[in-house]
Amino acid sequence: MSEMANMDPEGIDAIRMTWNVWPRTKVEASKCVIPLAASIAPIRPHTDIPMLPYAPLRCKTCSAVLNAFARVDFMAKIWICPFCYQRNHFPPHYAMISETNLPGELYPQYTTVQYALQSFPDPNNSNAPQLPPVFVFVLDTCMIEEELEFVKSAMKQAIGLLPEHALQGDFQGASVGAVGPRFGWAAANSRLLDELQTDQWPVQAGHRASRCTGVALSVSAGLIAACLPGTGARIIALVGGPCTEGPGTIVSKDLSEPVRSHKDLDKDAAPYFKKAVKFYDSLAKQLVSQGHVLDLFASALYQVGIAEMKVAVERTGGLVVLAESFGHSVFKDSFKHVFEDGEHSLGLCFNGMLEINCSKDIKIQGVIGPCTSLEKKGPNVADTVIGEGNTTAWKMCGLNKSTSLTVLFDLSSTERSNVPGAANSQFYLQFLTSYQDPEGKTMLRVTTVTRQWVDSTVSSEELLRGFDQETAAVVMARITSLKMETEEGFDATRWLDRNLIRLCSKFGNYRKDDPSSFTLNPCFSLFPQFMFNLRRSQFVQVFNNSPDETAYFRMLLNRENITNAAVMIQPSLISYSFNSLPQPALLDVASISADRILLLDSYFSIVVFHGMTIAQWRNMGYQNQPEHRARFLLAKLNPSATYNNSSDIAAGSDIIFTDDGQQSRLPDSDFNEADRIPQCFRKSVLQVCVVWREAVRGCAGMEHAGYARIEATVLENSTEEEDPEDITDDVPPSHEDPPSQPPPIHPQLL
Repeated sequence: MSEMANMDPEGIDAIRMTWNVWPRTKVEASKCVIPLAASIAPIRPHTDIPMLPYAPLRCKTCSAVLNAFARVDFMAKIWICPFCYQRNHFPPHYAMISETNLPGELYPQYTTVQYALQSFPDPNNSNAPQLPPVFVFVLDTCMIEEELEFVKSAMKQAIGLLPEHALQGDFQGASVGAVGPRFGWAAANSRLLDELQTDQWPVQAGHRASRCTGVALSVSAGLIAACLPGTGARIIALVGGPCTEGPGTIVSKDLSEPVRSHKDLDKDAAPYFKKAVKFYDSLAKQLVSQGHVLDLFASALYQVGIAEMKVAVERTGGLVVLAESFGHSVFKDSFKHVFEDGEHSLGLCFNGMLEINCSKDIKIQGVIGPCTSLEKKGPNVADTVIGEGNTTAWKMCGLNKSTSLTVLFDLSSTERSNVPGAANSQFYLQFLTSYQDPEGKTMLRVTTVTRQWVDSTVSSEELLRGFDQETAAVVMARITSLKMETEEGFDATRWLDRNLIRLCSKFGNYRKDDPSSFTLNPCFSLFPQFMFNLRRSQFVQVFNNSPDETAYFRMLLNRENITNAAVMIQPSLISYSFNSLPQPALLDVASISADRILLLDSYFSIVVFHGMTIAQWRNMGYQNQPEHRARFLLAKLNPSATYNNSSDIAAGSDIIFTDDGQQSRLPDSDFNEADRIPQCFRKSVLQVCVVWREAVRGCAGMEHAGYARIEATVLENSTEEEDPEDITDDVPPSHEDPPSQPPPIHPQLL
């Protein structure tokens, strides 16, 4: 794996690749099994990225932007493009550049730079200001009164968090609110929300409510296009049930007809599915052409149609949240977080576009993630298409700081210049991302990276060292999910197994007919674990998940960064115990122990598992006792007042039972060379031993030899007269069942 010891493996460029060195030929690349791919977070913030207040300088042949890898002739004021080798003249305002006076984009450490551009949406009026972003709320009123009250409360809070310059509109049922400035609409919106009631259309017994979600979204898209064309906008849909009327219908009104399942989709027994997907596909094209985003907040105990709406949400770069109720914390916290400002905000941006420039002989197969192909053909477009392909430019109507895309590459079948021994030992990739930030300004981020070619036919050592296991696992998961959705009869488990076998055959060491001799290079040691957990994950095994849940999981997999996506595939398990600090544990049943607490983070949920002994202590309420919570404070205090000088403390104060010495006495501690236990600590150590002895006797019914030995050592070497029976006065009596008072618990456990 690449340098995973780094706290930030993506670095300033926010790029991670499956292979950080590439084979020279298409044939050798196919033998590597794992495709050549890069995961990029186009607008991920970084403190070291410089902001350049001028326009970028582009190559007149390939439109690549001037970067730190360009060769510069300072005397002739010429720069050579590293992609097409075109010689370009610097404009007059670059006349003063020299080896000691470089523009920001030519500094070697600035492989990623950002330009602040001036764009004018109205070509006939260059003085027209940049329009602020627009937010249109589409609210489903076909729900019970309690749910509607939750929605109204959340919307009031959201309206208060909108930027001062933002524009907003509301759409409920059949009425559309006019779009206007937020500060002029705050009081009016509050009154409208207070007066809003649940849908009054009668619902027959045994039938579903008449809900026309597709029509509402279509009208909202047309409204924004007519009122504010050319500006960034978000349609935020709050849906509480399935669409049963008009385009986008996923189920009939009759409750006797269940909502489609995975089995129905496999057997082509879902009569509404294909029509609904076709409708939302056309809606996605309309929104993309307008540069607008569709966000979906679905809160219901049953399916609402996320599987059908996935194409519109994903192609526009929208957000999706799935919860059981609008009163659930998942919805409340997520909805609030969308509109929050500050360092930890989502950083919602609009009207983004990604362009990629590649070195000669590198082809782009496509992109997996929240974007849409713009069908911009070029010499770097591959014949094989994966995801959104047939282009070198993609539209991202909505993106945020954590948005991530996976770009898949291929090598040209011609081997004219890229042959062993050729002079070009490096290749270059450039990612250009233009977007409208939350303040309405147009920005351009330029990231240029370089990697090396390697002749894998001679030596594969460099190739092995350049393998990124996490990125490879995530890329394989995204390709698998895509194939399961687009290829009929695709056997995901068999495909993953075959690729893992091919990879191990290529890079593993073994003797024929001797399975025990198999060894795998440490750079690949974790990859089989990822594949094992991927086969069992919700991305591959759809059993016990609805189509809506599967679509939700896959959308998040495709848009999150490598670290988060890897946790989705292989959850992290942290073990907390008395014997050690918190540490990672294996995803194995052997990690379960009676005196352990396990914390499982699978990204979609967090689970705390208590061992049997810990659970019994919890059921007895030990964690609620004041002395257990007080330890958070007492553990940080200097023990100047202990049981030795309790008569000197002020009224109302407390004493601390601890094995730490006082700050004033610690330098003068007299250590006994025989057992290395300070004289001032021995009584505390003895008390701890007694407590542990009682706890172990109560939990396991036996004496713990280690603590008995420590206790004996302390008593033997103690210079003060002390009665161990007096020390046990404050110790709770032992119990056979349930366990006795537990020993002090690590603060992080509570």
